[in-house]
Amino acid sequence: MRFLSALLFFSSIWTLQAQTPVPKLPLPELKEIPWNKLAGRPPMGWNSWNKFQGKVDDKTVREIADAMVRTRMTDAGYLYVNIDDTWQGERDAQGKIHPNQKFPDMKALADYIHSKGLLIGIYSSPGPKTCAGYEGSYGHEEQDAQTYEEWGIDYLKYDWCSAGKIYSDAEMRAAYQKMGSALDKIARPVVFSLCQYGRDEVWKWGSKVGGNLWRTTDDIQDNWASMSGIGFRQLELAPYAGPGHWNDPDMLEVGNGGMTDDEYRTHMSLWSMLAAPLLAGNDLRSMTPKTLELLANKEVIQIDQDPLGKPAKRLSKSGDQEIWTRPLAGGALAVALFNRGAQPAEMTLQWKQLLPGNIVARDLWKHEFIKRDKESWTTSVPRHGVVLLRLSKIGTPGVRTPVR
Repeated sequence: MRFLSALLFFSSIWTLQAQTPVPKLPLPELKEIPWNKLAGRPPMGWNSWNKFQGKVDDKTVREIADAMVRTRMTDAGYLYVNIDDTWQGERDAQGKIHPNQKFPDMKALADYIHSKGLLIGIYSSPGPKTCAGYEGSYGHEEQDAQTYEEWGIDYLKYDWCSAGKIYSDAEMRAAYQKMGSALDKIARPVVFSLCQYGRDEVWKWGSKVGGNLWRTTDDIQDNWASMSGIGFRQLELAPYAGPGHWNDPDMLEVGNGGMTDDEYRTHMSLWSMLAAPLLAGNDLRSMTPKTLELLANKEVIQIDQDPLGKPAKRLSKSGDQEIWTRPLAGGALAVALFNRGAQPAEMTLQWKQLLPGNIVARDLWKHEFIKRDKESWTTSVPRHGVVLLRLSKIGTPGVRTPVR
């Protein structure tokens, strides 16, 4: 979630909490939690925080699930409906967590989401309080995991927040391992999403605590500087991503109004080239046809969801222009031409440098094949824009050949 903004907004709550020190509970000896066999491809779905923050409730979540089905985002691969912070109520005398009045019956809500063919996610923290000052899982990891199983939860986002007041970054792995072990003990498979803003080089140990994805950065904001600053810094982390274990540069801002269509197109293309989770963060109930087109472009999503699971690398950089390539299953290649500059730019590809042999090239945003009658190809890329291509060898099963 938005750690920095929440930190400011709820500082008064934390000041009050600081008056009553929380005892430091012992941490387990480090061990490796086995992979839960989930998230073979980057998770796709929706999360409540970017648009609704603390205003999310049962009615909204149900309506979002309805909209996901009605707009056929499910056909593009969107599956998870994730409730972020502010759902938590109090613990009872036995220590069991209960939702607050905004969510009168969490199991009934999960059943409703499941009836739509979707999966449901929830949010907590290894600390005593969440970023918004609600009840965390500190000292109740196994109990909470069992409660999530009873409710039918499929995905857990676990946000560092107040745990940082108790443990150092060096103790972070052990703190996350407590919930990873708890989830490993229950029968229900739960995707485990670590949210601690890329601290302590989480990509080096996230999978060892049972994590399926881990945040690599501070919170995204709905503007070009934030989104591009995050996205273009992710390349060096590519070796740590793969089936079951993904780098997470945070949720999508597409459709929230702070960027142009070209910038949102770059947002989707960047995340897809990085093999990043695609978690929409807008109001699916009222999104425009253009926003739906951006979010549900199946050809772009196929790049993100490619079963090879190997993120992109940068082929070249010249000023504000960058060319990235991503190897795909079956010998295909995704090529992204990014223009980070404030003016349109001409960019050129040399076909033989990309994929040898007789190939077909398709523009995934225009949904059209490219005429390859020369050894090179030049195109105009909008300011803050992208051209995203898929190159495939002719004769590869499933590859369409353009009609000439």
